[in-house]
Amino acid sequence: MTRQTPRVLAVDDRRENLLALQAILEGLPIELVAVTSGEDALKRLLVEDYAVILLDAHMPGMDGFETAGHVKQRERTRHIPILFLTAVDYDPHLAFRGYQAGAVDYITKPFDPWVLRSKVAVFVDLWSTHTQLADRAGEVLVLRGAIDEALELLDGGDPADVARARARLAAVRGARLGAG
Repeated sequence: MTRQTPRVLAVDDRRENLLALQAILEGLPIELVAVTSGEDALKRLLVEDYAVILLDAHMPGMDGFETAGHVKQRERTRHIPILFLTAVDYDPHLAFRGYQAGAVDYITKPFDPWVLRSKVAVFVDLWSTHTQLADRAGEVLVLRGAIDEALELLDGGDPADVARARARLAAVRGARLGAG
């Protein structure tokens, strides 16, 4: 069973903004991974899974919109929710651009830290639930395989096969009950 701490990827070219995000999210059951560019974010996304991405819309080089576009093009990362954060006053055109790039929200600064914290917590809970469901689906596949194997052995009618089938089913049942 997968029991890892959910990761949140924070992407902002300004370190003071990353420190502020760290302070806002302090105490949540997460691992905050902070990077200062879209390129670094994409590198991290190649090797680690994330519950949510907090993405600065305006950065030098690859901006948040371009970064989000790359995230949403990749099969491995397209499902990760993106919250755009920007210091620019609310501009409907930029917000639309953010949603077009795949964002689930577009938040302008200054924002209420409790609102951001709450949104992150919701996405972390969704990620945890999804991870648990994926684990359960894996367990179901193992159980189905053991049942199929046991049924084949039982169909043979050989007493040794019946004993092996009973042992196999007992082992799977014991492993499942021990894990639950």
